Amino acid sequence: MKIYFDENMPFAKEFFSELCHLNFGNSSASHRALDESPQGELVPFSGRTLTAEQVADADVLLVRSITQVNAQLLHLNDKLIFVGSATIGTDHIDQDYLANRNVAFHSAPGCNAISVAEYVLSALVVLAERYLLDLSSLTVGIVGGGNTGSRLSEKLTALGIEHKICDPLLAEKQLQDKSNTPADSRNYVSLTEVFTCDVISLHVPKIVGGEYPTYKLINEEILAQLGDEQILISACRGDVIDNHALLALKQQGHGLKIVLDVWQGEPDVLEALIPYTEIATAHIAGYSLEGKARGSEMLYQALCLQLNVEAKYQLKSFLPSASIPAIEINQDFSQILLNQLVKMVYDVRRDDAIFRQQLSTQGFDSLRKNYPVRREFSAITVTLSSNALSDVPHRLGFSKTSN
Repeated sequence: MKIYFDENMPFAKEFFSELCHLNFGNSSASHRALDESPQGELVPFSGRTLTAEQVADADVLLVRSITQVNAQLLHLNDKLIFVGSATIGTDHIDQDYLANRNVAFHSAPGCNAISVAEYVLSALVVLAERYLLDLSSLTVGIVGGGNTGSRLSEKLTALGIEHKICDPLLAEKQLQDKSNTPADSRNYVSLTEVFTCDVISLHVPKIVGGEYPTYKLINEEILAQLGDEQILISACRGDVIDNHALLALKQQGHGLKIVLDVWQGEPDVLEALIPYTEIATAHIAGYSLEGKARGSEMLYQALCLQLNVEAKYQLKSFLPSASIPAIEINQDFSQILLNQLVKMVYDVRRDDAIFRQQLSTQGFDSLRKNYPVRREFSAITVTLSSNALSDVPHRLGFSKTSN
């Protein structure tokens, strides 16, 4: 069969090459041996420019968030059995259309949640150093309590940073749980309360309409309520913030500190807004090697299940060692040590500099396609000496020494 995959999916060849040689029927669960279908093919494509003609003969289509999968893309294809998106969000997928065609769909919820949480933590560390902020004294408001918001909550908890979560959908689900020990026991707060926090971090999907829309959630009215000392971080979807309203606010001299990884109208960025940001990046918060590769792994597992074959590979089979694979800490934990640890693995200022210097010459999509390898905390093994009284590094996600 022919498997088409976004060229920015790490380890796609390693995961999917063998599956290409499966021979199958659209409605049959039986398959021939792998070597009976030599015509199988694994085809990479550019996600932004994919056309209906290119995927007319695809049996499997694996995309990332920049590819719109709908009738316009697939009207020439009558072979497709599986679509996968190696991303958390699904607003680029017409799931009703796929369901009507009996095409299986899987996304990768949570695949890059850790990566995004570590991006936010790196931004907080940078801003704390820049403005002499005591992180332990800040309150962080998390908008969206799903996979990414939860991973950020865990890291803030490890650091003892007070935070509040707003997620009306999860709050309603929690209320509907009649058991004495609900799976989700968090205390959710209103948007109004979240907007009073020192830091507001957005982690919601793009939702247009309905009871809880997120399209332009942060609009002129909301922005007018924010104070000069607050920090606004967006690493979810660009349309969640009205970028023009944000630019107008900053042009009026408002002191709101802005961290933007996502932009309204991507890949066309409101460039006039960039100078008013503290940190600006090209939608790469979730672009750690682990984060992107987990998406590949999750789609591989889903496709194996769809084809009724055993999944032979795991991500750990392909991940390389980090450039600094292990360190030893011989002092107790502090904000200074946090600064050093986080920047050793990921210093968001690198990506900010690349964005500011190369956006106009390289373009938004090129910056994403050619993104330098970035690792997560888990790629580093931390050994704590007897002088290091706190296990905060391990609770942040750094690996422990194997016994």
